[in-house]
Amino acid sequence: MRKKIVAGNWKMNKVLDEAVALTSELVNMANDEVQSDVKVILCPPSIYLTTIKKYLESAPNFALAAQNCSDKVSGAYTGEISAQMLQSIGVEYVLVGHSERRQYFNESNAVLAEKVNTALANGVSPIFCCGESLDQRQNEDYIGFVKNQITESLFHLSEEQLLSVIIAYEPIWAIGTGLTASAEQAQEMHASLRQHIASKYGADIAEEISILYGGSVTAASAAELFSSPDIDGGLVGGASLKSREFTNIIKAR
Repeated sequence: MRKKIVAGNWKMNKVLDEAVALTSELVNMANDEVQSDVKVILCPPSIYLTTIKKYLESAPNFALAAQNCSDKVSGAYTGEISAQMLQSIGVEYVLVGHSERRQYFNESNAVLAEKVNTALANGVSPIFCCGESLDQRQNEDYIGFVKNQITESLFHLSEEQLLSVIIAYEPIWAIGTGLTASAEQAQEMHASLRQHIASKYGADIAEEISILYGGSVTAASAAELFSSPDIDGGLVGGASLKSREFTNIIKAR
């Protein structure tokens, strides 16, 4: 049975004291209020990872993700952070292919495939992001576009490797815009992606892959989204910066 996962991507927000306060609030609220075994993954700025990790020791359902890693193993790449470095400090997950990385840093599917490779080689599970723009949704084969992102970045993996990957579908047109895909729109894409994985790896493998929805998820929209058969949780942006709102999303069923 696929695990429910709620990940909070803090992006480039919060100074250290604010990040610590938010983490403490989330852990306390979750310990008091969350009855299910949902996995909560926090994605703070990398500079805070070691500090935040200490505050998660009393929260076994919480884990850490970096927001990015290099596609290179090591070397003269000033400012970059390798997957091996993340593994060495106990980080379990890393976001790969977030739409902002694709847009602002021109990360191609080929580069993202290398990031997936180096993450997996170092025991760090990728949270692989994929999604289409508003123009692509309106004027192109948007399902085919997102399938191609998965094909070019993930379909070289073995079955065992793929089972260590979490997929996050994030319609770019619903990120930071206040728009949210309807549960029907999100379910359509999630089901299509699961079928696409099944076409390569078989239905049993496809049924084990967690596929999250990311796109202006709020406490008000989470319950309906998460109740869809192929939506296994959410990758949450702005709402993850508010402890009450994010806790309500974690509790959504």
